[in-house]
Amino acid sequence: MMRAALLFAGLSAFAFTVPAAAQHGGHGGHGGAQPAPMPMPEKSAPDTACAPEHAAMGHCTPAQESPGTATGAVGTDLPAGDAPAPPPPADWYADRLYPKGEMEHSRHAMMLENGAQTTAVLSFNLAEYQARKGRDGYRWDAEGWYGGDINRVTVKSEGEGNFGEAIESVETQLLYSRAVDAYFNLQAGVRQDLGHGPDRTYATIGFEGLAPYWFEIEGALFVSNKGDVSARIEGYYDQRITQQLILQPMAEFNVAAQDVPALGVGSGLSAMELGLRLRYEIVREFAPYVGVEWARKFGDTARFARAVGEDRSSVSLVTGVRAWF
Repeated sequence: MMRAALLFAGLSAFAFTVPAAAQHGGHGGHGGAQPAPMPMPEKSAPDTACAPEHAAMGHCTPAQESPGTATGAVGTDLPAGDAPAPPPPADWYADRLYPKGEMEHSRHAMMLENGAQTTAVLSFNLAEYQARKGRDGYRWDAEGWYGGDINRVTVKSEGEGNFGEAIESVETQLLYSRAVDAYFNLQAGVRQDLGHGPDRTYATIGFEGLAPYWFEIEGALFVSNKGDVSARIEGYYDQRITQQLILQPMAEFNVAAQDVPALGVGSGLSAMELGLRLRYEIVREFAPYVGVEWARKFGDTARFARAVGEDRSSVSLVTGVRAWF
């Protein structure tokens, strides 16, 4: 009985000892050497990408908020507002390698070449021969300007006549043009008319620009030195058939506030022109074209025209060139 009691006590001690050893060593007994205990993780540095919900569970530490911001966001992550822009950098790296005065001169030249430069352009929108019933004629419509992206001096000239006769009409405008947005310019200046009838000088205010859907439009209000008031609006659209073949419909409307018999102009809608021209751009700066144009006079303007033996409407076949320099 004594031997049985001692054997039972030994087996009991062995049964309690083995699980404790297994829990302490894990599977290390299969490799012989016991693994070193795992070190405790150190406190991590603040995580700049720590989300609030992760921070609440203790998975990360949120970054400290940047001075002057409520969320810690910077750059384009900041909410929209009207806060002043940060000052431009003044510590140019090139100034460490080259004399600062020379670099200031180079930076000034770069600014001029990339937005503040002055440019001159001369364009002939129309320079054409007109074949029509009765007498063939000619017509031109040109514009030139000099200046920058915002402020320009603009000169416009247009006129027409019949071959073998004196020029019927010449209109010249000298304008100050200022950009009011990316697509439109406001213009103001003077207009001088020459040709048949008395000469007139006008004060002019108008606009020109690119309307939605790529319509080029232009409008102006004129007040003459005799107190006559008139206005004009015109526009055209370039419909590309190919990269070089372009169909251009155009329209022009003229209105007057009062009758001016000396100029053959009646009040209301005085004249309208509709045209359709097909041009081929040999290069962007030079494009010959052919087309057709219909012109009509209305109201008292038509009556004044009939009184001097002119038709109130006409159709012309046109051919010419569009160019710019």
